[in-house]
Amino acid sequence: MAAVAGQRDPVPCENGRVSTAPQEFDLPLTTGAVLSESPFDEIPDSTVVDTGDLEGDPAIAFRRTMGAFATGVTVLTTQSDGQIHGMTANAFMSVSLSPPLVLISLDRRAKLCGMLHQEMRYGVSVLGEGQREMSDLFAGRTKGESEPQFVVVRDTPLVDGALAHVVARVVRSYWGGDHSLFLGQVEYARYGEGAPLLFHGGRYERLGREEPLLSALPAELLQPLLAAGVEHVYADGERIMTIGDEAEILALVLEGAVSVSRPGKQVTLGTGQIVGEIEALDGGSRIADVTAIGDVRLLEVPRASLNDVRRPAV
Repeated sequence: MAAVAGQRDPVPCENGRVSTAPQEFDLPLTTGAVLSESPFDEIPDSTVVDTGDLEGDPAIAFRRTMGAFATGVTVLTTQSDGQIHGMTANAFMSVSLSPPLVLISLDRRAKLCGMLHQEMRYGVSVLGEGQREMSDLFAGRTKGESEPQFVVVRDTPLVDGALAHVVARVVRSYWGGDHSLFLGQVEYARYGEGAPLLFHGGRYERLGREEPLLSALPAELLQPLLAAGVEHVYADGERIMTIGDEAEILALVLEGAVSVSRPGKQVTLGTGQIVGEIEALDGGSRIADVTAIGDVRLLEVPRASLNDVRRPAV
Protein backbone atom coordinates (compact mmCIF):
# COMPACT_ATOMS: atom_id res chain seq x y z
CA MET A 1 0.00 0.00 0.00
CA ALA A 2 1.63 3.20 -1.16
CA ALA A 3 0.75 5.79 1.44
CA VAL A 4 1.17 5.60 5.18
CA ALA A 5 -2.26 5.96 6.74
CA GLY A 6 -3.38 9.54 7.18
CA GLN A 7 -6.37 11.83 6.77
CA ARG A 8 -7.79 11.39 3.28
CA ASP A 9 -10.63 12.59 1.12
CA PRO A 10 -13.39 10.01 0.41
CA VAL A 11 -13.78 8.79 -3.18
CA PRO A 12 -16.79 6.67 -4.29
CA CYS A 13 -16.00 3.24 -5.80
CA GLU A 14 -17.98 1.20 -8.33
CA ASN A 15 -18.81 -1.45 -5.71
CA GLY A 16 -20.51 1.13 -3.50
CA ARG A 17 -17.78 1.29 -0.87
CA VAL A 18 -16.02 4.56 -0.16
CA SER A 19 -12.31 4.63 -0.96
CA THR A 20 -9.77 7.29 -0.07
CA ALA A 21 -7.30 9.14 -2.23
CA PRO A 22 -3.73 9.34 -0.95
CA GLN A 23 -2.68 12.52 0.78
CA GLU A 24 0.28 14.38 -0.67
CA PHE A 25 2.12 17.60 -0.03
CA ASP A 26 2.44 20.36 -2.60
CA LEU A 27 4.96 23.07 -1.80
CA PRO A 28 5.27 25.94 -4.30
CA LEU A 29 8.68 27.45 -4.91
CA THR A 30 7.79 29.71 -7.84
CA THR A 31 4.90 28.44 -9.98
CA GLY A 32 2.40 25.58 -10.03
CA ALA A 33 3.28 22.02 -10.98
CA VAL A 34 2.57 20.71 -14.49
CA LEU A 35 0.51 17.53 -14.24
CA SER A 36 -0.02 14.82 -16.82
CA GLU A 37 -2.36 11.84 -16.96
CA SER A 38 -1.17 8.34 -16.03
CA PRO A 39 -0.35 6.21 -19.12
CA PHE A 40 -2.22 3.24 -17.68
CA ASP A 41 -5.82 3.39 -18.83
CA GLU A 42 -6.95 -0.24 -18.94
CA ILE A 43 -7.53 -2.07 -15.68
CA PRO A 44 -8.61 -5.73 -15.65
CA ASP A 45 -11.73 -6.71 -13.71
CA SER A 46 -11.12 -6.94 -9.96
CA THR A 47 -10.86 -10.33 -8.35
CA VAL A 48 -11.85 -11.33 -4.83
CA VAL A 49 -8.98 -12.63 -2.69
CA ASP A 50 -9.53 -15.90 -0.82
CA THR A 51 -8.91 -14.91 2.81
CA GLY A 52 -9.53 -18.34 4.36
CA ASP A 53 -11.45 -18.23 7.62
CA LEU A 54 -11.03 -14.48 8.10
CA GLU A 55 -14.35 -12.67 8.47
CA GLY A 56 -15.44 -9.36 6.95
CA ASP A 57 -14.55 -7.50 3.78
CA PRO A 58 -11.86 -9.43 1.79
CA ALA A 59 -10.33 -6.11 0.67
CA ILE A 60 -9.78 -5.07 4.29
CA ALA A 61 -8.42 -8.51 5.14
CA PHE A 62 -5.97 -8.28 2.23
CA ARG A 63 -4.83 -4.80 3.33
CA ARG A 64 -4.24 -5.99 6.89
CA THR A 65 -2.37 -9.04 5.58
CA MET A 66 -0.04 -6.78 3.62
CA GLY A 67 0.32 -4.60 6.73
CA ALA A 68 1.91 -7.57 8.54
CA PHE A 69 5.03 -6.91 6.46
CA ALA A 70 7.13 -4.38 8.41
CA THR A 71 8.68 -1.62 6.28
CA GLY A 72 10.59 1.59 6.59
CA VAL A 73 8.93 4.95 5.90
CA THR A 74 9.99 7.19 3.02
CA VAL A 75 9.05 10.54 1.56
CA LEU A 76 8.92 10.42 -2.25
CA THR A 77 9.59 13.73 -4.00
CA THR A 78 9.98 15.31 -7.39
CA GLN A 79 10.16 18.86 -8.75
CA SER A 80 8.53 20.35 -11.79
CA ASP A 81 8.63 24.01 -12.83
CA GLY A 82 9.72 25.10 -9.37
CA GLN A 83 7.07 23.06 -7.55
CA ILE A 84 8.08 20.44 -4.98
CA HIS A 85 5.56 17.63 -4.90
CA GLY A 86 5.44 14.28 -3.13
CA MET A 87 4.02 12.05 -0.46
CA THR A 88 4.81 9.74 2.45
CA ALA A 89 5.02 6.12 1.29
CA ASN A 90 6.29 2.72 2.36
CA ALA A 91 6.05 0.98 -1.03
CA PHE A 92 9.75 1.23 -1.91
CA MET A 93 12.31 -1.49 -2.57
CA SER A 94 15.76 -2.08 -4.01
CA VAL A 95 15.79 -4.17 -7.19
CA SER A 96 19.35 -4.49 -8.48
CA LEU A 97 22.92 -3.61 -7.51
CA SER A 98 24.33 -3.67 -11.04
CA PRO A 99 22.90 -1.59 -12.53
CA PRO A 100 21.63 0.13 -9.36
CA LEU A 101 17.82 0.02 -9.58
CA VAL A 102 14.98 0.81 -7.15
CA LEU A 103 11.20 0.57 -7.46
CA ILE A 104 8.35 2.65 -6.06
CA SER A 105 4.61 1.97 -6.22
CA LEU A 106 2.13 4.86 -6.39
CA ASP A 107 -1.65 5.03 -6.25
CA ARG A 108 -2.82 5.94 -9.75
CA ARG A 109 -5.02 8.69 -8.29
CA ALA A 110 -2.00 10.44 -6.77
CA LYS A 111 -0.84 13.59 -8.59
CA LEU A 112 2.73 12.44 -8.14
CA CYS A 113 1.91 9.34 -10.19
CA GLY A 114 0.72 11.52 -13.08
CA MET A 115 3.86 13.64 -12.89
CA LEU A 116 6.38 10.83 -13.24
CA HIS A 117 7.35 9.68 -16.72
CA GLN A 118 10.40 8.21 -18.42
CA GLU A 119 13.61 10.17 -17.77
CA MET A 120 11.89 12.02 -14.88
CA ARG A 121 13.78 11.89 -11.56
CA TYR A 122 12.30 11.14 -8.16
CA GLY A 123 13.83 11.38 -4.70
CA VAL A 124 13.50 8.88 -1.87
CA SER A 125 14.18 10.12 1.68
CA VAL A 126 14.32 7.31 4.25
CA LEU A 127 13.07 8.71 7.56
CA GLY A 128 14.73 8.11 10.92
CA GLU A 129 12.85 7.12 14.09
CA GLY A 130 12.80 10.74 15.25
CA GLN A 131 10.98 11.94 12.11
CA ARG A 132 7.46 10.67 12.79
CA GLU A 133 6.16 14.25 12.68
CA MET A 134 7.75 14.65 9.24
CA SER A 135 6.00 11.50 8.05
CA ASP A 136 2.63 12.72 9.35
CA LEU A 137 3.17 16.13 7.74
CA PHE A 138 3.83 14.69 4.29
CA ALA A 139 0.95 12.21 4.66
CA GLY A 140 -1.46 15.11 5.27
CA ARG A 141 -2.19 14.16 8.87
CA THR A 142 -0.73 17.29 10.48
CA LYS A 143 0.37 20.74 9.38
CA GLY A 144 3.58 20.60 11.41
CA GLU A 145 5.09 23.25 13.66
CA SER A 146 7.82 24.28 11.23
CA GLU A 147 8.39 24.40 7.49
CA PRO A 148 10.09 21.28 6.08
CA GLN A 149 13.60 21.79 4.77
CA PHE A 150 14.94 20.24 1.57
CA VAL A 151 18.30 19.75 -0.04
CA VAL A 152 18.41 19.60 -3.83
CA VAL A 153 20.55 16.99 -5.60
CA ARG A 154 20.47 16.58 -9.38
CA ASP A 155 17.49 18.96 -9.51
CA THR A 156 15.61 16.66 -7.10
CA PRO A 157 14.41 17.75 -3.63
CA LEU A 158 15.28 15.50 -0.67
CA VAL A 159 14.13 15.84 2.94
CA ASP A 160 16.92 17.44 4.97
CA GLY A 161 18.07 15.31 7.89
CA ALA A 162 16.68 12.00 6.58
CA LEU A 163 18.49 8.77 7.42
CA ALA A 164 19.25 8.03 3.75
CA HIS A 165 18.74 9.67 0.35
CA VAL A 166 18.32 8.23 -3.13
CA VAL A 167 17.80 10.02 -6.45
CA ALA A 168 16.64 7.80 -9.30
CA ARG A 169 15.75 8.40 -12.94
CA VAL A 170 12.64 6.62 -14.23
CA VAL A 171 13.70 4.06 -16.83
CA ARG A 172 10.50 2.01 -17.02
CA SER A 173 6.93 2.21 -15.75
CA TYR A 174 4.50 -0.66 -15.33
CA TRP A 175 0.80 -1.22 -14.76
CA GLY A 176 0.14 -2.39 -11.20
CA GLY A 177 -3.64 -2.56 -10.82
CA ASP A 178 -4.82 0.54 -8.98
CA HIS A 179 -1.12 1.46 -8.59
CA SER A 180 1.68 2.25 -11.03
CA LEU A 181 5.21 0.93 -10.64
CA PHE A 182 8.20 3.12 -11.48
CA LEU A 183 11.58 1.47 -11.96
CA GLY A 184 14.37 3.96 -11.37
CA GLN A 185 18.09 3.85 -12.07
CA VAL A 186 19.92 5.29 -9.08
CA GLU A 187 22.09 8.32 -9.80
CA TYR A 188 22.79 9.39 -6.21
CA ALA A 189 22.80 7.55 -2.86
CA ARG A 190 24.01 8.44 0.62
CA TYR A 191 23.27 7.31 4.15
CA GLY A 192 23.96 8.39 7.69
CA GLU A 193 23.90 6.87 11.16
CA GLY A 194 20.73 6.26 13.14
CA ALA A 195 17.72 3.99 13.58
CA PRO A 196 14.90 3.93 10.99
CA LEU A 197 11.26 4.86 11.44
CA LEU A 198 9.28 1.65 10.97
CA PHE A 199 5.69 0.95 9.91
CA HIS A 200 3.81 -2.25 10.76
CA GLY A 201 0.17 -3.21 11.11
CA GLY A 202 -1.08 0.30 10.31
CA ARG A 203 1.02 2.09 12.93
CA TYR A 204 4.55 3.32 13.55
CA GLU A 205 7.05 1.04 15.25
CA ARG A 206 10.70 1.31 16.19
CA LEU A 207 13.57 -1.08 16.71
CA GLY A 208 13.69 -2.54 20.22
CA ARG A 209 17.05 -2.34 21.91
CA GLU A 210 18.17 -5.46 23.74
CA GLU A 211 20.65 -3.88 26.15
CA PRO A 212 19.43 -2.90 29.64
CA LEU A 213 19.23 0.77 30.51
CA LEU A 214 18.09 1.62 34.02
CA SER A 215 18.54 -1.98 35.16
CA ALA A 216 22.26 -1.66 34.41
CA LEU A 217 22.67 1.22 36.88
CA PRO A 218 24.38 0.58 40.23
CA ALA A 219 22.05 0.32 43.22
CA GLU A 220 22.95 3.74 44.63
CA LEU A 221 21.74 5.39 41.41
CA LEU A 222 18.76 3.12 40.79
CA GLN A 223 17.20 3.41 44.25
CA PRO A 224 16.31 7.15 44.01
CA LEU A 225 14.46 6.42 40.77
CA LEU A 226 12.48 3.55 42.25
CA ALA A 227 11.61 5.57 45.36
CA ALA A 228 8.96 7.37 43.31
CA GLY A 229 7.19 4.08 42.53
CA VAL A 230 3.85 2.70 43.74
CA GLU A 231 3.13 -1.02 44.19
CA HIS A 232 0.42 -2.70 42.14
CA VAL A 233 -0.74 -6.33 42.07
CA TYR A 234 -1.95 -8.10 38.91
CA ALA A 235 -3.76 -11.42 38.61
CA ASP A 236 -2.74 -14.27 36.31
CA GLY A 237 -3.36 -13.35 32.66
CA GLU A 238 -4.11 -9.69 33.39
CA ARG A 239 -2.79 -7.24 30.79
CA ILE A 240 -0.27 -4.78 32.26
CA MET A 241 0.90 -2.93 29.14
CA THR A 242 -0.48 -2.93 25.58
CA ILE A 243 1.23 -2.26 22.26
CA GLY A 244 0.48 1.25 21.04
CA ASP A 245 -0.48 2.71 24.43
CA GLU A 246 1.39 5.74 25.75
CA ALA A 247 4.38 4.71 27.87
CA GLU A 248 3.52 6.50 31.10
CA ILE A 249 5.31 4.11 33.49
CA LEU A 250 8.12 1.61 33.85
CA ALA A 251 7.78 -1.26 36.31
CA LEU A 252 10.12 -3.28 38.54
CA VAL A 253 8.99 -6.89 39.09
CA LEU A 254 8.96 -7.33 42.87
CA GLU A 255 7.38 -10.78 42.88
CA GLY A 256 6.31 -13.20 40.14
CA ALA A 257 6.91 -13.00 36.40
CA VAL A 258 5.51 -11.30 33.30
CA SER A 259 5.34 -12.23 29.63
CA VAL A 260 6.67 -9.56 27.24
CA SER A 261 5.44 -10.19 23.69
CA ARG A 262 5.96 -8.24 20.49
CA PRO A 263 5.75 -9.37 16.82
CA GLY A 264 8.36 -12.05 16.30
CA LYS A 265 9.57 -12.28 19.91
CA GLN A 266 8.38 -13.31 23.37
CA VAL A 267 10.39 -13.26 26.61
CA THR A 268 9.66 -13.78 30.31
CA LEU A 269 10.92 -11.31 32.93
CA GLY A 270 11.04 -12.16 36.63
CA THR A 271 11.80 -10.73 40.06
CA GLY A 272 14.30 -7.87 40.01
CA GLN A 273 13.90 -7.09 36.31
CA ILE A 274 12.55 -3.82 34.88
CA VAL A 275 9.72 -3.76 32.31
CA GLY A 276 9.04 -0.97 29.78
CA GLU A 277 12.13 1.13 30.52
CA ILE A 278 12.99 1.86 26.87
CA GLU A 279 9.59 3.34 25.99
CA ALA A 280 9.30 5.23 29.30
CA LEU A 281 12.67 6.90 28.76
CA ASP A 282 12.06 7.62 25.08
CA GLY A 283 8.56 8.97 25.72
CA GLY A 284 7.07 6.91 22.89
CA SER A 285 4.32 4.30 22.70
CA ARG A 286 4.49 0.70 23.89
CA ILE A 287 6.28 -1.73 21.55
CA ALA A 288 5.18 -4.90 23.38
CA ASP A 289 2.26 -6.46 25.25
CA VAL A 290 3.04 -7.28 28.88
CA THR A 291 0.88 -9.88 30.68
CA ALA A 292 1.00 -11.28 34.22
CA ILE A 293 2.11 -14.91 34.63
CA GLY A 294 0.43 -15.96 37.86
CA ASP A 295 -0.01 -13.32 40.53
CA VAL A 296 2.50 -10.51 40.02
CA ARG A 297 3.56 -7.62 42.24
CA LEU A 298 5.08 -4.61 40.47
CA LEU A 299 6.61 -1.33 41.54
CA GLU A 300 5.39 1.18 38.94
CA VAL A 301 7.31 4.44 38.43
CA PRO A 302 5.64 7.28 36.45
CA ARG A 303 7.69 8.70 33.58
CA ALA A 304 7.20 12.22 34.97
CA SER A 305 8.94 11.12 38.18
CA LEU A 306 11.87 9.82 36.14
CA ASN A 307 12.25 13.21 34.53
CA ASP A 308 12.18 14.93 37.93
CA VAL A 309 14.90 12.63 39.27
CA ARG A 310 17.10 13.02 36.19
CA ARG A 311 16.79 16.83 36.17
CA PRO A 312 19.97 18.31 37.67
CA ALA A 313 19.64 20.49 40.78
CA VAL A 314 20.07 24.22 40.24
